Amino acid sequence: MIRVVHVITKLELGGAQENTLYTLGHLDPSRFSGLLLTHPEGLLVADAVADARYETRFVPPLVREVRPHRDVAALAQLTNVLRREMRAARRSGGAARVIVHTHSSKAGILGRAAARLAGVPVVIHSIHGYGFHPRQHPAVRGLYVGLERLAARWTTHFIAVAQADIEEGVSLGLFPRERATLIRSGIEIARFDGRGLDREAMVGELGFDPARPLVGMVACFKPQKNPVDFVRVAGIVAQAAPEAQFLLAGDGVLRPAVEAEARRLGLGDRFRLLGWRRDVPRIIPCLDVLVLTSLWEGLPRVFPQAMAAGRPIVAYRVDGGPEAVAEGVNGFLVDPGDVPGAATRIIDLLKDPERARRMGAAGAERVAEFDADLMVRRQEELYERLVGTATGPG
Repeated sequence: MIRVVHVITKLELGGAQENTLYTLGHLDPSRFSGLLLTHPEGLLVADAVADARYETRFVPPLVREVRPHRDVAALAQLTNVLRREMRAARRSGGAARVIVHTHSSKAGILGRAAARLAGVPVVIHSIHGYGFHPRQHPAVRGLYVGLERLAARWTTHFIAVAQADIEEGVSLGLFPRERATLIRSGIEIARFDGRGLDREAMVGELGFDPARPLVGMVACFKPQKNPVDFVRVAGIVAQAAPEAQFLLAGDGVLRPAVEAEARRLGLGDRFRLLGWRRDVPRIIPCLDVLVLTSLWEGLPRVFPQAMAAGRPIVAYRVDGGPEAVAEGVNGFLVDPGDVPGAATRIIDLLKDPERARRMGAAGAERVAEFDADLMVRRQEELYERLVGTATGPG
């Protein structure tokens, strides 16, 4: 039996968090035993606690923000838990069969440091996009890159959701190519295909007119996702396509800015904020166009979700996006910040529904590589391979 300990910060609604819970819940129980270490707050905490297929333990100081005192406490708590795991494994003769698998920047650095201190033989880090990006102050970015280089010394292997992240990691000297594996961020494809969904009723339930086109974005309201640009895109589209309606599903620190921009542009009832939603598989098939205005990403799961639903995509061209959205095939990508360009592409699709339908169908044909169960099987194969060759990280 291989013991796999996943470490992640707050369990908010997000791709990294949902994938982590799906992985833990679908590992083969005859070969793997799972443990989740996370912060005790977040919309997905109840899901984690309720799932009897793995254990969940809370590390209260493990927060996303940089908080030196809490970070030291989190490191100490993580190290203590992992040392106990290693002692238990030694008693059963399986000390070489313990894996720590970290996610996100903060949990990735503290979790890998704790694994090192506890003597865990196999340490994996999943890259769901990097914590550093070109829009940061050079000194801040340099600090984060330096921390990632340090943590890379304690890492046996890396998983990336996008080839673009592997290329960046190699170019920055974080890891050699042979220590990274591409495993796509998986979704339950059949849940998004819209079959059996009464679209007219669902659109009405959301507060929109089912006879009019609906454009939407699903994202956390944080700087990375840049939701204010979606409002600005909607403002331009509304001028050219007065029948269009718009929704934003999500919430976060930028909600006041989103609301203020919508008021400034006079979008009124045509624009609705849905808040956090657990029924995204019912929302995306209701859209005529899926939009994403992120300024940096790994490879957002909302892309394969839209592909599974047969919906065309208009988004900013960042990081792994072109690996899911083929230009002119299942969507369009424009430069980050090109609000008029994104609006033009949306207007084109709304004016040509048949083209939009063809592009959506093309996306559905390309979505198989994002299957959630394929993601789990590939991780299981990697776990077994690394345990079989373990000599310790670095």
